[in-house]
Amino acid sequence: VEFRIPVEVSDVVTDVVEDTIVTTGTLRPRESVVLTVETPGFLRLVRLESGERIAEGTHVEKNALVAEITGEDARLAARLEATQRHLEASEEELNRRQQLFERRLIAEEALFLARATYEDALHNFETSKWTLEKTRITTPIAGVVLQLARDANNRPVADGQKVMQGFEVARIAPIDNLIADIDLVGPELARVRPGQPVRIEHYAFEKTVIMGKILRLSPAMDTTTHSFRAEVEVDNEAQLLRPGMFVQATIVTDRHQDVAVVPRDAITERAGRDVVFVIDGQRARRQE
Repeated sequence: VEFRIPVEVSDVVTDVVEDTIVTTGTLRPRESVVLTVETPGFLRLVRLESGERIAEGTHVEKNALVAEITGEDARLAARLEATQRHLEASEEELNRRQQLFERRLIAEEALFLARATYEDALHNFETSKWTLEKTRITTPIAGVVLQLARDANNRPVADGQKVMQGFEVARIAPIDNLIADIDLVGPELARVRPGQPVRIEHYAFEKTVIMGKILRLSPAMDTTTHSFRAEVEVDNEAQLLRPGMFVQATIVTDRHQDVAVVPRDAITERAGRDVVFVIDGQRARRQE
């Protein structure tokens, strides 16, 4: 007696098959700056055009003012004005003595004395100007404010609070291009090279894949983890990702074109081997 069992069939098609390595990593900015207080005083964070105070997450442009240190600014401004007047007067005196010396009406020592006075005045003026400028805290790069004016207990510092020299006002970094630090074990390292594409995913953004590429590989093994560090450059133009996020990284180590593929549920296991059944006339024939 021959039993006939209804089966569902699918065509064998060709597709692109990738060799991949799946690992995890942590995101960080490519560069960042820490803005600190140079002159003790009272902290005043700038206000945005909307009137709101600058905050963590705010985007700032290069050379933008982030905060000012008040309390000493009036005294420093007065000192700058005084040193500027002294500089102008000493410059006039130097020019006058230069003319007298050229006419042989004064000794060379008198000219040297005027020049020394002018140089001292210039130094005092530049110092006063630099000190006053240090009450205005600006950022040398464009980016996002990652951390803003927090005390030793990580609590936000209120506007007007006295701060000392060295206090960290802000930490700023561009986030449109991030680095994912991932670890590879020995066998994986042999398959990875700079320039290979990497798919970055985070559980907070389901079905969203952000592309990156292998930037560089560490030449030395980490003796603690027995792994090799690799850096992935991540294109974060949409700024979905943030520094510190833990992400999944899928490295595409090779791509094979025109590979015969079958549905995953068409593969079954027999005697420890993966097999499929192919149609042979009116029968299904097993094939490894």
